[in-house]
Amino acid sequence: MNRFEALKQAKDGLDILEDVPRFAQEGFESIPDDDLERLKWAGMFHRKPTRPYFMMRIRFPSGIATTNQIRTLANIITTHGRSVADLTTRQQIEPRWLPIEAMPAIQEELAAAQLTSLQTGMDNVRGVVGCGLAGLYPPELLDAAPICREFQGLFVGDKAYTNLPRKFNVAITGCPDNCIDAESQDVALVPAIHETAQGEVAGFNVLVGGKMGSGGFRPADSLDVFVEPQDAAVLCRELVLLFRDFGPRETRSRARFAFLIEDRGIGWVRDQLEERLGRTLPQAGADVRSSLRVDHIGFTPEREPGLNAVGLVVPVGRVRATQLRELANLADGYGRGEVRLTTEQNVIIPHVPAARLEALLAEPLLEEWRPDADPAVRGLIACTGTDFCNLALIETKGRALQVARSLEGQLAAGRGLKIRWSGCPAACGNHHAADIGLQGKRIRLADGQVVEAVTISVGGRTGPGARPAKIVKEDVVCDERLPEVLAEIIRCEERQ
Repeated sequence: MNRFEALKQAKDGLDILEDVPRFAQEGFESIPDDDLERLKWAGMFHRKPTRPYFMMRIRFPSGIATTNQIRTLANIITTHGRSVADLTTRQQIEPRWLPIEAMPAIQEELAAAQLTSLQTGMDNVRGVVGCGLAGLYPPELLDAAPICREFQGLFVGDKAYTNLPRKFNVAITGCPDNCIDAESQDVALVPAIHETAQGEVAGFNVLVGGKMGSGGFRPADSLDVFVEPQDAAVLCRELVLLFRDFGPRETRSRARFAFLIEDRGIGWVRDQLEERLGRTLPQAGADVRSSLRVDHIGFTPEREPGLNAVGLVVPVGRVRATQLRELANLADGYGRGEVRLTTEQNVIIPHVPAARLEALLAEPLLEEWRPDADPAVRGLIACTGTDFCNLALIETKGRALQVARSLEGQLAAGRGLKIRWSGCPAACGNHHAADIGLQGKRIRLADGQVVEAVTISVGGRTGPGARPAKIVKEDVVCDERLPEVLAEIIRCEERQ
């Protein structure tokens, strides 16, 4: 039995919530090592680079937040932290520099704003992602946001879901334009139409077994199942429980749903699911997704005539409390008190009347978070890197932005180039699915000096025809020549 399986058998992760007030009174040094791990079930993450402080991870199913919730987080990071947070690729927000002494108060503030950090780490169902314009985007087949919320409500706070073999990622979307990297998920529901004797039914095809991380990007396979919206959350729940009951636990690096499918076969998973649901499941319907990859940045007309969603690029997802407050103010003043988060570490202000777009464009925040950002910055994603992460091998966010700024003006206008940085093989920057992916490493030079470097890959994509990126250069030192190397790779790709 590995350490984490023993830890979970000794005490359920959610039981750590009872200990938080005591830890807050007694201080960081009173927390046993095993309980530092269990605090991840509460959404509290100790990071060695910022000892003794914590990061928290806050859920927003399908990336939908109220302005009150955004202000609450701004107040938390101002009052208890150092006014800094990160937007994540799972449409979550991560406040940083939080002391254990403040956690009881922070938990109360989150609860008052109807926010939760529960089960956002370790062996749990992580943040449920969906289209950032769910319910607003004219081309979407159906609004999947209520299903994301319903599914989250089935497992958050329930100990039946706190002892999975490893993490479990779920995406549910009705968007046809591939905005969420669905094929990288353990389970993804993507828009489809099923023909019945009564006519066409809108719903989802089910994809299973996708993953990023060590071992690379494995695109999810079709389960050859169609599910209607009213049954979708329960179907996802049963797939989670199937993973809980049968998923491999011996070796952490092979304890993902993808490896259970590899061992048992896709047919076995389908049979087990039908047995658990007590009915025969219809075969997959017609996939209605396009070949496009849309990021919802810029101006998007909404379904309601006269309203627009304004997608803003947040460079590498790093935000300050003042920016979050201003975002909330703009969403109140120009919209309807709502903010959307995307899986590319960006934000959307929805419900903006056409007559007010010009005024919104003149707001100071939109000079920092531009709706018309240069392509080199628009498609940029970077993991936390050595700023805050135990595992990272290189600094990512600052370097990624510096390199992207040096490439501004060199890319074709409107080109949707995805450049993604991960600080280690864990691939939190989803670099395996990027047009250009950079994975951090450390190498020893001929003179014996150890320096930060990257492996560069190209050609990754999700959506129909998903494929992992292929390595084109290794051991590229992170110095002043890196932008030149990337510029040459971009020129080569454009010529092909």
